[in-house]
Amino acid sequence: MQDSKKQLGLWTSTSLVVGNMIGAGVFMMPSTLAGFGGISLIGWVCSAIGAFFIAKVFSHLSKLLPAADGGPYAYSQKGLGDFAGFLVAWGYLVSVWCTNAAITVSFISAMSTFFPKLATNPYLAIGVGLSTIWFLSWINSLGILTSGILQLVTTILKIVPIVLIGIVGLFYIQWNHFLPFNASGTSTISAITATTTLTFFAFLGIECATIPSGSVANSAATVAKATTLGTLIATVVYILSTVSIMGMIPAAQLKNSVTPFADAAVIIWGQGAKYWVSAGVAISAFGALNGYILIQGQMPYAVAKDQLFPKLFTRKNEKGVPVYGIVISSIFVSVFMIMNYTKGLAEQFQFLILLTTSTILIPYVFCTASYLLMRLSVSDITKNIFTSAIVLAALTFIFCIWIMLGLGYETVFWGFVLTMSSVPIYVFAIWKRDQNQAK
Repeated sequence: MQDSKKQLGLWTSTSLVVGNMIGAGVFMMPSTLAGFGGISLIGWVCSAIGAFFIAKVFSHLSKLLPAADGGPYAYSQKGLGDFAGFLVAWGYLVSVWCTNAAITVSFISAMSTFFPKLATNPYLAIGVGLSTIWFLSWINSLGILTSGILQLVTTILKIVPIVLIGIVGLFYIQWNHFLPFNASGTSTISAITATTTLTFFAFLGIECATIPSGSVANSAATVAKATTLGTLIATVVYILSTVSIMGMIPAAQLKNSVTPFADAAVIIWGQGAKYWVSAGVAISAFGALNGYILIQGQMPYAVAKDQLFPKLFTRKNEKGVPVYGIVISSIFVSVFMIMNYTKGLAEQFQFLILLTTSTILIPYVFCTASYLLMRLSVSDITKNIFTSAIVLAALTFIFCIWIMLGLGYETVFWGFVLTMSSVPIYVFAIWKRDQNQAK
């Protein structure tokens, strides 16, 4: 059993959820939503409700299966078997690689405010990106407590500018900026579906506290609280900042802005404010990258313990960190990041990012099914628990399907293909495990 002083507590676990949710992408969300008008706020509310359904599922699962390393993998594997668990782990891991590459690019973009050559010199940008990836890989190799403390600090620092703009911006709101309420040119339902799909991806990371559960003190209670609390904090930050910025900046101007938070800060505090907002974006990306690099090691470690990934991933360094998962994953992240700065591969990189948005829904659907099966398998289950489990699972399923429809057929189809491409790897892993057990 690990020393509780070397484990993650409630606030470091919460910062893992909040820090991984609030990445650099949220700083562009007001511009993305501006073309829809005030109706986008309904999209935020809908995605927040769906996020709370999913958070509730993971909270229950963390109590049903405490200290289960791998989070979505462990829950899917327990409820649905090895194959489902493997598909979840594979899709999740690939999405993390691509997400980390995109976060690194966002970090470099934010830093270009202070170092303009990063925007014009791809070799310098690649060098800074690689340095950042491998520096944080080294930080995460020092122990989960070290990476957890860094995550807590960067989460606080990233939230401060967003909350300040959100609160102070309320006094600068012009309500006519929210009109027309539906500026999308489509039906109300279509506009709400589109904005819900866009805003929901700001909530990805709900499950992050569950993945290193074995390294969390009093995991059954802590992970559940951290998941719910993290989702609540992110919801308040998102909606507050979006309302303020959309109310301060006219939609025609906002939808063409590449720095909406900086533009809002300039309105409130003057030209110098754009620099500390850019610093906030950089810290946000840096913190999210740190949190997901932690996940890079924990996810394959959990799968390898069940002999579905190579045994190499189970090896830990003297700090108790499954460092090979971090190193191997960081190699892929580095390659994907470099693709972004290579003209011939840039389109492929963007396409890969698009595909991974659909793969992340698979763990949510599988985990919901696992939750329902595990909850209903309890011999002394009461009528109230039975009913609440059915209702929660049904609402979560409906929400995930709605998001899939919002993504569009092509994205979902290729996301499914990407996930199923791992089947030969799974077949080989099972064959290898059977061979080892036969010896």
